[in-house]
Amino acid sequence: MRIIGKQEIEDIAVGAALLGTGGGGDPYIGKLMALQAIEEYGEITLLDVDEVPDDALVVPSAMMGAPTVMIEKAPSGEEAISAFKNLESYLGKEIFATMPIEAGGLNSMLPLALAARMGIPVVDVDGMGRAFPELQMVTFYLDGVSATPMVIADEKGNTSLLSTINNVWTERIARSATIEMGGSTMTAIYPMTGKNLKDSGIHNILKLEEELGKAIRLAKQNNADPIKEALKCADGFELFRGKVVDVNRKTESGFAKGVATFEGINQYKGETLEVRFQNEHLLAQTNQRLLCVTPDLIAVLDAETGLPITTEAIRYGARCVIVGIPCDPKWRTEKGIETVGPKYFNYDVDYVPVEELVKRGVKA
Repeated sequence: MRIIGKQEIEDIAVGAALLGTGGGGDPYIGKLMALQAIEEYGEITLLDVDEVPDDALVVPSAMMGAPTVMIEKAPSGEEAISAFKNLESYLGKEIFATMPIEAGGLNSMLPLALAARMGIPVVDVDGMGRAFPELQMVTFYLDGVSATPMVIADEKGNTSLLSTINNVWTERIARSATIEMGGSTMTAIYPMTGKNLKDSGIHNILKLEEELGKAIRLAKQNNADPIKEALKCADGFELFRGKVVDVNRKTESGFAKGVATFEGINQYKGETLEVRFQNEHLLAQTNQRLLCVTPDLIAVLDAETGLPITTEAIRYGARCVIVGIPCDPKWRTEKGIETVGPKYFNYDVDYVPVEELVKRGVKA
């Protein structure tokens, strides 16, 4: 157990945006919400997974919807509280703690803000080790944990309680409701026990996010290369350096979908890279080489500062470094690849681990 204060929030926000692979919502909005909550309600208690009783009720808090919507429709914080209280009422049991469902810019911050406001701890665990666009794309799903009962809430005061036959139907119904509720909602989802967390969760994710953010911050203070330090911390690889020459992005079916095109610079001059995304970056390839593909992590970093750039923030002319990071081993199982691999997103490539692609130079 330890206490999370303002500096930890700053570092976690940066690391979460990097691991969020371009998705998970605007980290700046989430950071402001968490900092304000600490100002008003005090510091946050962070628990290790082993400190959670096996029979305790833990519920993740997360935003659902297209990240582009969040630019104009930031949550107030009341939506998350409403979702939690409605779920507690339905279950007839008090929620012991919350946690992030994913390592995403906004979605790593929202549970911290909620925990401060509700006076409950946060558990250092998540269900992805990165961010993914759909509700069933969590390690809990791989182990048969149900996403429902689930509550979604919007800023107008509407709430909806879902009980579905499986987690894929949860995604379909909740996505439709979210579109009707303005394109983004707050959710209380995957209510589970402490034992579920220990068996199925990805442990120490907030610790890793904090270490990544700290590495980037200290590198800049010490005139070191922040990207090299971040890659060292995450066991990642530089894949490409380039300038954004085109962004084709649209909000469709409740997702931010599109492709960003980069013109190579330095040793990559003469090559053109495409990064395809659906809320998150999912595939990076040139016309000759496959560089990285889901479920491995693809992050776009500012070439000068090393700070992550989300899918909605990619702009023409920006000079970027594209990096790849191996995913958690849980995603490299047969069911993991079936759930979040390239074929699920209709990409006509096979999954190859990023470290093998870097080592062998496998062509697309």
